[in-house]
Amino acid sequence: MSGKYIVVFKDHVPQSEIDKYANEVNSNGGAVGQRYNTVLKGFSATIPESYLLQLQSFQGDIIDYIEPDSIVTTQ
Repeated sequence: MSGKYIVVFKDHVPQSEIDKYANEVNSNGGAVGQRYNTVLKGFSATIPESYLLQLQSFQGDIIDYIEPDSIVTTQ
């Protein structure tokens, strides 16, 4: 099963490495949506559970956090 997530990388990670992981998401059956490179560095994507586990293993090293993509509202 795939889920929608936002993957945020640490500030020191070069764009070329972020692009590599985005391409790997696509190669592993996922689909990258938006790419972020101003306020934060990363991308949103539909990520298969099997590849999500691999990405989660990089948290703390090159990935700052991975969180479910959802709609946020204000009142």
